Amino acid sequence: MRVSVIGCGHLGIPHAAAMAELGHEVIGVDVDRDKVARLNAGECPIYEPGLPELLATHTASGRLRFTTDIAEAAAFAELHFIGVGTPIDADGRSYDNGQVFGAIRQLAPHLDRPCTVIGKSTVTVGTTAEVTALVQRLAPAGGDVTVVWNPEFLREGHAVEDTLRPDRIIAGVVNAEGEKAIRAVYAGILDAGVPIFVTDPATAELAKGAANTFLGLKISYINGVADMCEKAGADIAEIVEILGIDPRIGAGGMQPGIGYGGGCLPKDVRAFTASAKQLGATTAVNLLLAAERINESRTGVAMGLITEALGERKLRGSRVTVLGAAFKPNTSDVRESPALALALALYRAGCVVTVHDPQAVANAMVRNPELDYTADLPAALDGAELVVLATEWPEYQQADPQALVGHPANAVLVDCRTTLNPEPWRAAGWTVRQLGRPGK
Repeated sequence: MRVSVIGCGHLGIPHAAAMAELGHEVIGVDVDRDKVARLNAGECPIYEPGLPELLATHTASGRLRFTTDIAEAAAFAELHFIGVGTPIDADGRSYDNGQVFGAIRQLAPHLDRPCTVIGKSTVTVGTTAEVTALVQRLAPAGGDVTVVWNPEFLREGHAVEDTLRPDRIIAGVVNAEGEKAIRAVYAGILDAGVPIFVTDPATAELAKGAANTFLGLKISYINGVADMCEKAGADIAEIVEILGIDPRIGAGGMQPGIGYGGGCLPKDVRAFTASAKQLGATTAVNLLLAAERINESRTGVAMGLITEALGERKLRGSRVTVLGAAFKPNTSDVRESPALALALALYRAGCVVTVHDPQAVANAMVRNPELDYTADLPAALDGAELVVLATEWPEYQQADPQALVGHPANAVLVDCRTTLNPEPWRAAGWTVRQLGRPGK
């Protein structure tokens, strides 16, 4: 099929490359001319494992190209994916769908033949109906343009895998043409046995928010239990293992730490809470607000642990290295990063802060220029009195503490993600503390 992808960011670029990998002819559209030029040259502007290779392969083959001209995409494609951003609105609770409607207003006047518009952006329930009314009013093809909502479930750091081998596909459709288009564009994936849920649009819209919000609840729950462990002298790692063995619960996503971040979970939990309020589901609102409050408290919890670990020493003036700037490993995304929030709190407490990250330094420097950064791990640790693990990159878990010389006597390592094996660090002379594992 001939496919366009409108919006080339953390969602659109992997989706465009994956559609080319599935054998479609693909044109990506973005307003950023410099980004489009880089993409056409096979350069990937975001970090995502496997994506640079996929992008280079299919731009070189001619199966994938990018443009700033949405009219060109309309003339080329029979199916148009909408993958623009939906940031949180000025009210701090709802999605700002302005980019979605903006893309439709630009695309629709050029749709002069039957085609399908497939929304992938995360939106407020009821958006599909509004988009359908708008596109059919503006498009010369009118009612021959079908709108489907097909929410994405990508995990940053796994976007290529999650697009090519997802655990499910959801399609909110209003007619047979929409279902036919979805089954055709995803034929290679569906033939591999991936389940598809064909629903009404409202169900598809709510399903995305419900999935991300449940993960947010799960993370907030285990962080609440980690706080209980801290006070009781219990071991959160063992509790996670005990809970995770129960098939009704599972350990996936139940990692205690300094909270969730990124471009999806925080806004999805807020927006889902707002939807629950609008629908009058009061008990759901109270539950979701509790999860938000726990997540927002995690920086303070980590600061308390750090202060306790330092003992008589003061934060002010301490040389501190924060390991991690990205909100999670295997991405360069620093949006609502708990790691950067913690680094900033340490800086405001008077610490001399250096931040290390394998991929996210450039983005972090833009967001928090007041902090110092380095991509050299040994240099980051050299002379540090306090090291805080804030993002669980494999590089940190695999590091050899004996080779990382230069730390002062009695240097403290605080693992805020509870992912390190503390014994090699202790053997190298570090005092180690981990969230939810007092004294271990």
